[in-house]
Formats: sequence, C-alpha cells, structure tokens
Amino acid sequence: MFVDQVRVRLRSGSGGAGAVSFLKEGRRPRGKPAGGSGGRGGRVVIAADESMATLHIYRRSPHHSADGGTHGAGGLRHGRRGGDLVLPVPPGTSVFDDEGILLADLVEPGQRVEVLAGGRGGRGNAALVSPRNRAPSFCEQGEYGAEAWFSLEMKLVADAALIGFPNAGKSTLISRVSAARPKIADYPFTTLTPNLGVVSVGDREFVLADVPGLIEGAAQGKGLGHDFLRHCERARVLVVLLDPSPLQPTPPERQYEVLCRELRAHDTGLMERPRVSAVTKSDLRIPGAVSPALRREVPDVAEISAVTGQGVDELMYRIADLVEQAAREGVRSGGFILHRPVRVDFTVDREDDMWVVKGRAAERAVALNDLTLAEAAGLAARRLTRLGVDEALLEAGARQGDEVRIGDHVFEFSEPDDG
Repeated sequence: MFVDQVRVRLRSGSGGAGAVSFLKEGRRPRGKPAGGSGGRGGRVVIAADESMATLHIYRRSPHHSADGGTHGAGGLRHGRRGGDLVLPVPPGTSVFDDEGILLADLVEPGQRVEVLAGGRGGRGNAALVSPRNRAPSFCEQGEYGAEAWFSLEMKLVADAALIGFPNAGKSTLISRVSAARPKIADYPFTTLTPNLGVVSVGDREFVLADVPGLIEGAAQGKGLGHDFLRHCERARVLVVLLDPSPLQPTPPERQYEVLCRELRAHDTGLMERPRVSAVTKSDLRIPGAVSPALRREVPDVAEISAVTGQGVDELMYRIADLVEQAAREGVRSGGFILHRPVRVDFTVDREDDMWVVKGRAAERAVALNDLTLAEAAGLAARRLTRLGVDEALLEAGARQGDEVRIGDHVFEFSEPDDG
C-alpha cells in the first residue's frame, strides 16, 4: 500500500537516576561518596533511507519510543545510555511538528534530524561533591523523556514527472520506457498512487514519476488534487501529456491551459520549471490532434504513441537533456533542517491558587531524590535563585507564603532577605 502522509506519536527515553553510595574509609566516618550517575535517555531521530519507498509502516504502527537510560549504582558504576530511536523514512519526506511548523525536509539519503532529545541522566552523589558539601547524601533524579505528535509527508523525489488528465497515457508511457508496471485500463483514474521508473537514455539515466491524473480544480482539492500535485514539487522537469482522443471531451489546447493553471495555483514555482509537452496516442491517427492554437502556445509540442513507440525515444532524449541542464543549475532543493531558537529556561504562570513554574531548567534544579534533607533543599534553592526563578516570581506578584509548583513538587515561597 502506498502511504505518503502519516501522524506519529514519538517519545524520547527518560534518563536514569543517580545513586547514593559511600565507600568506607578509615578516616571518613561516612565514607567517600561513590554513587554513580544515571545514563541519558535515547534521542528520537528521523532519517532519510533509500530502502524505504512509502510511510506505510507508520500508518500501521504510529507509536514509537526510544530506550531509557539505566540507573547509576554504587562503586561509581554509571548507568548505560539509552539507545537512540532512528525512524527511517523515504527520501523526500518533510517533518512537521504538531503546530504545523516544518522542522526538516529530508531529500538526500542519509539526511537526518533530531526531533526529541533524550532525558538527562541524574548525577550520583559522587558527582555532586562541592566545597560546600564534601559528602552529599542525596542524588539527582533522571529527567523524563519528551513526547509529541509529528506529521510526516512524503513527496516523490523524481527527475521528471508525467502530468496530464486521467487516461492521457501516462501509465502506458512509463511502462514502455522503464520497468515500472502500473495498472493500465481504459477508464479514468486507473492510477491512484504515483509510480516511479528509471529510464535509460544512452549512457544516462533519470527517474520518471507517473503522477495520477489531474482535473480542473485540482489545486483547490477536487478529486485527489492536493495529494497528486504534491508529488510534482520535487521534479526537476515537468512532462505535460495531452490526450486528443474522442473520449476526452476537453481538447488538447484547453487541457494544456488547465494543467498550467492548476500547477500555478498549487505552487507558482512549478511554472518556472523546465517543461516539455507531447500529444499522445498518435497511433489513433486523429485528424487535427495538434491544433494551430496548441502550436501557437507550445511550438515544440511532440507527437508520440506509447503503444507503437513513435516519437518516444526522441521525447526521452529531450527529457534527459533538460534533466541534465536542470541538475547543473540546481533546480531541486537539497533539503534543509530548521534550527529552532533555544527555548526559554522557564515560565511563571498563575493557575488556580498557586504559582506554576514550567521549564526543563527549573525542573532540573529541583530534581533531587530527597528534598526533605536540609542540604538537598538548600542546593535546590540556590539553583533556583541562580536561574532567576525567585526574581521572576516576585515580578509576577508572588508573596511570602504563596504556594509554588515546580514539576511534581510544591514549595512555599519565601521572599528574599534584603539584608
């Protein structure tokens, strides 16, 4: 099954917790801190893989998670890092977040984007030793992994795309010039999914796409217009096939006008692509198949028959020349990855009767295993002050005794002592 659009729910791995442990020594009653740190959780990465032809596997299985890191242990044994989750997608796949922002356009095989970072591993008490506290009896908890929905949208990566009305002979042509074997029949919309074929012209090769038939209004979504037109976007060359047969009520010159208008309405840049046009089914010997009006619009329009082969080789050579020229001029984008601005460390909001501080930096500051210990609570308070949380709460209107929630913890706000 050809699937070119899916939504997936992805989750990065949670970090492992640190450990509290002491190595007993003669001169140290409590011993030397020896608790290992937890391992970082696995990342979620989406990568273009040329062995993938469709997004079908994600339609059947939309939920995927990276491995979590393991916990630290005594004797300075650190936790294992969680394995990254690498999701292979076909080249030509665009990645959108749940807000519809394009994060990456993965065109070339091997291109990849990290969409979710793994949770940071908590530090063990050996890593928390400081001049203020030589033997900490607490450790950091591991950070939870992130979870979010993403949309994957695939657009065929082809050198040339066959465009035309239903039953214009696109499938017959691609089956003649390549090993592609699309369904061929004498009724409209035989092809419901794009087909790719590799065409050899002398010592050159190019990838040809058979885009399902377009109709007037396709750019506004008529038929399956948006789904079909999307697959023209990456093609270096557009091949317009015109059907002169009596069964087609729209004459070739009108077909050409409609197809150009739909391409322009979908993406104005498509009309700037190199374009070659051909009237098909010349074996039917239809009088006036190429009208003077069409000749005026497209002086170099070809006449071909995919059944007998008339004019097909010449058309393929023309396409190969245009593909080669377009490749030199860099017509097709090489893809990109969006580097988003670093998010703010935290936000302060009022919810019901308490202040709520959100943000990974603030949650990390209080992610200690036992905040009932005075030394742990003091460290958390100093971290929040350095981060600017105290000042932000005061500016937001917090007063002595107000409740403040950070992650799973609720604290009582104390105004800083001016003295």
